[in-house]
Amino acid sequence: MILSEYFEDFGRRDWETDNIQGTVSVALIGAGWFTREWALPGFERAEHTEPTVIVDVDAERAEGLADDHDMTALTPAEFHDGVAESEFDAVYVATPNATHLEYVESAAATGKDVLCEKPMETDAERATELVETAREADVSLMIAYRMHLDPVIRRSKELIEAGVIGEVVQVQGNMSHRMVAELDGNASDQWRLDPELAGGGAMMDIGIYPLNTTRFLLESDPVRVAAATGSTHEEFADVEEQVSVRATFGGDVPVLFTANHNAYHDSFLRVTGMDGQIIIDPAFFERDDRGLEIRLDGERHDVDVTQVHQLEEEFAYFADCLLAGREPEPDGEHGLVDMRAIEAIYESAETGETARIENTVS
Repeated sequence: MILSEYFEDFGRRDWETDNIQGTVSVALIGAGWFTREWALPGFERAEHTEPTVIVDVDAERAEGLADDHDMTALTPAEFHDGVAESEFDAVYVATPNATHLEYVESAAATGKDVLCEKPMETDAERATELVETAREADVSLMIAYRMHLDPVIRRSKELIEAGVIGEVVQVQGNMSHRMVAELDGNASDQWRLDPELAGGGAMMDIGIYPLNTTRFLLESDPVRVAAATGSTHEEFADVEEQVSVRATFGGDVPVLFTANHNAYHDSFLRVTGMDGQIIIDPAFFERDDRGLEIRLDGERHDVDVTQVHQLEEEFAYFADCLLAGREPEPDGEHGLVDMRAIEAIYESAETGETARIENTVS
């Protein structure tokens, strides 16, 4: 088998519309570190997008970003009141999970399309409200699973679909980091440690990456889960520090993954088939170059991958869809499957029993 045939023009954008015209102006909701360091540069790099408005609870921070990047700064109250709504076509919601719904409601009320960070909300009920809000307003809703647009993931999916590694029989993954240490030991301002704002700990924040990326690669969803959660350090008294999950996907494929908010920085996904393996390592962190290894016939093949700015790819895709008049994916219904799976994971961790997942979208 000649693997190189699968990797010609590795970074190709197989989703891109030819000769597309126009620009999507975007209001960025939330000016936290991820917006400042990754999302805002991503919008400035991406074709057909222009960040024009920044909204944040910290007015001084918003005004500073606005001055530096030629944007209009708004408070949340001003955004909800419709101030400067003529200055943007769509919104990118990157606030604490518990506030996603309110911003989507305000955006939808003025007919603005939405790109919402994951997880969609703090629980499946609120996430369902979010989806229904966008549907009733007839606005596009994309959930920000940036892994879907990374060439390493897209090429891996093509290999799986082509049967290169044979029938998939198991998947293993991990995502971990020293969250508090990376904040210079300051946990007091970290909303991810507040269950009311975050909805949970390691599972909600980083466990969603191996879960959702597996769904995308296999085009399959989990049907039942057995899970355990725990915390051993005082900073994580209110949310889980770590989680381990054994999920069964369609076709009885076992998927094993872990996530930890207080462990060595690491991320990988290993897809094992009857005839070979695909190993993505590093896999999930936006600031790490992805690595790809294929194992076939007892040989290891390190693939020379095209590294991309994941947020640039995601935002360019979002704009491409809006300008071409097609609905972006992953959509809200896709995100709801993760929310229901996460609730089942927490149920299993609490009861010690395997929990089934209901994926019917109401």
